[in-house]
Amino acid sequence: SGQSLEDTIDPRFGRCQYFIFVDSESLHFEAIQNPAANAGGGAGTKSGQLVANKGAEVVLTGHVGPNAFDTLQAAGLKNIVGLSDTTVRQAIEGFNTGSLGYCDMPSVKAHHGAV
Repeated sequence: SGQSLEDTIDPRFGRCQYFIFVDSESLHFEAIQNPAANAGGGAGTKSGQLVANKGAEVVLTGHVGPNAFDTLQAAGLKNIVGLSDTTVRQAIEGFNTGSLGYCDMPSVKAHHGAV
């Protein structure tokens, strides 16, 4: 929902305002505004492509819809969902300790985050 490790994770992957790319060991990060946040359609696919093109390996998010999930899976990324009430830092700590599990299917239906 913001540009720092202390901001909470937006529950909407495809329409989140920012993506934060974090090196899970050093916690060095880069925040990028999501150009698909207000897209008329295809936000999940566009967001998934952006994240894959940035070289991410794992997505930590609140929810991921079917289009985003398929795009991320096709690019070889793993997904961890259910982190909507979590700060980015807390999510990274959970990832580093192995306490978060991967999901093998979308967590919401298509157009869940559309406004």
